[in-house]
Amino acid sequence: MRSEKEKEIRIIERKSNKRRVLDYLLMTVSCFCYAVAVSLFLDPNNLAPGGITGISIIFNRLFSISTGLMFFILNIPILLLGMWKFGFRFILSTLYCILLVSFFTDRLAGCGAVTNDPLLAALAGAGLVAVGLGGVFKAGSTTGGMDIIIKLFRLKFPHMKTGAFYLMTDLLIVTASGFVFQNVDRAIYAGISVFVTSFTLDLVLYGRDGAKLIYIISDKPEEITERLLEDLDIGVTYVSGQGAYSGKDKKVIMCVMRKQSAPRVEEVVKEEDPHSFMIVTSATEIYGEGYKSYFSEKL
Repeated sequence: MRSEKEKEIRIIERKSNKRRVLDYLLMTVSCFCYAVAVSLFLDPNNLAPGGITGISIIFNRLFSISTGLMFFILNIPILLLGMWKFGFRFILSTLYCILLVSFFTDRLAGCGAVTNDPLLAALAGAGLVAVGLGGVFKAGSTTGGMDIIIKLFRLKFPHMKTGAFYLMTDLLIVTASGFVFQNVDRAIYAGISVFVTSFTLDLVLYGRDGAKLIYIISDKPEEITERLLEDLDIGVTYVSGQGAYSGKDKKVIMCVMRKQSAPRVEEVVKEEDPHSFMIVTSATEIYGEGYKSYFSEKL
């Protein structure tokens, strides 16, 4: 009996290790795509498309520090804040992605621009950024920067929508790029890049679905709920259930979230209880606290 249990544990560990290796391979390829977008399309055309990447491009012009190195430097205090608030496990894979993006960005910087047409550069760069970010998110990680900052802001201002934070910060950075490069056209192209990245990222991750509704049936509902509430800041509701065969009462976890958060939820569930039963479905519209107001937005 004991040997069977040990064998099962070893099988689970091997599957977990294999998945971890595949995740890091996906992160590596995705970070390369992200760096290609920055070094071969956006940066050489003076396009600063929001986020820490946009700030790095602006600071590169102001202080003559390479964009990749600047990206790494700006992320150091953000990583330390994230480690303090969310723990080392949350930060480890993010640090790996930051190092790769910084390395690839500086390595590719000497290759020059693939195109000098700012509109083509904005569209191609945005598409590659979305593919890179999508891969990183699917692997359960982030590229640091604004993801961590906005997560910290959400702790301070939980009533504010995450999308509003992203929009405000990106608009500020794009506007600043217009002053630094002294070219309004470039700022407009950078703004186009921001919106194209957002739209394409949604398609890469989830197709055209609006939001995600997840039901989780597990023997460890408290552990999973704690991770969802504290690590991802996602609201959770318990639904009472009963196993038809066993007759045991069950706490069914029900949670709804923005599409970008669904891969991280799935990763948390796999980490806490790989034997859990999970149903992921689409929700086209969500009304209530933290989402749309029925009276103000249902026009």
